[in-house]
Amino acid sequence: MGKLLYQGHGSYRLVSDQGIVIYIDPFAGDGYGLPADIVLITHEHPDHNNLSLLHQKESCVVLRPGNILINGVYETRSIHDIAIQAVPAYNSGHDKNKCVGYVIELDGINIYASGDTSTTDYMKDILSKESLDYALLPIDGFYNMDPKEASDCAAVIGAVHTIPIHMKPGALFDRQQAESFVSEGRLILAPNEEIKL
Repeated sequence: MGKLLYQGHGSYRLVSDQGIVIYIDPFAGDGYGLPADIVLITHEHPDHNNLSLLHQKESCVVLRPGNILINGVYETRSIHDIAIQAVPAYNSGHDKNKCVGYVIELDGINIYASGDTSTTDYMKDILSKESLDYALLPIDGFYNMDPKEASDCAAVIGAVHTIPIHMKPGALFDRQQAESFVSEGRLILAPNEEIKL
């Protein structure tokens, strides 16, 4: 069974049944000791792309908007039998042409890694029709959605579990902010907390 480790802020790590290690938006917290097979960067803000924190295997693949969002086309990759689809992510502080989210299929589990975003048409038009097991949504209310908007998005997306991330600016985690996010199947993870998928 795969695992998800929340590292804090917008950073987390996935490990598949086969031991494939995926880091999403490395920047915050601990848990960078496992060598990376895949790194997913949603955009090039410095709190999402600190590759110096981790050791990349020689075969490591780093996906970022510059190599998966090509001429407006959100591309898909299959790496180590893990399907990774880039999807739209944007708001007033995040350019639609320079930011992505990802839908990751790992061990038969579908995970929506939203990146820094607010409400998108893609959530209603596509994601709501997919069978998502987990969605990770930002809730800071400054760079992204506030908890109310994120709660509304979670209801539209309809993932089995939704995890609030990217809370107060400058903080790894804020429990009060996390608890103000409301969603059926809500999971609140503190930094360094790991769950089985």
